[in-house]
Amino acid sequence: MAKYLSFWRVNTAAIGTLSPSKSMEINEMMFAAMDALIKKGEIKEFGFFPDATSGYLIGEGEATDVFRAANMFLPFILSETNQVIPYEKGKEILLALLKSQVAPAKK
Repeated sequence: MAKYLSFWRVNTAAIGTLSPSKSMEINEMMFAAMDALIKKGEIKEFGFFPDATSGYLIGEGEATDVFRAANMFLPFILSETNQVIPYEKGKEILLALLKSQVAPAKK
């Protein structure tokens, strides 16, 4: 199962002109969806940045799960999502690649 780091930002073009009551309704709906994703284990951590319009989340799953979850919050929330390669795996891959490049150079 892959791990993902997402940075999210409020789409002010979609939410900026809403009345306070409509904004509250949409936020309650999005919080309920996020609570469900956390309960299912797809979202491991979620947080807000002090600017009050952005934040991050850490999730686990397949790319299709991430795609579905990100689309649940459109057009009100925009996100940038990156798959995370764990340190040990990244180190293993990089060292193997470098070793394969060093060996021919020694000949």
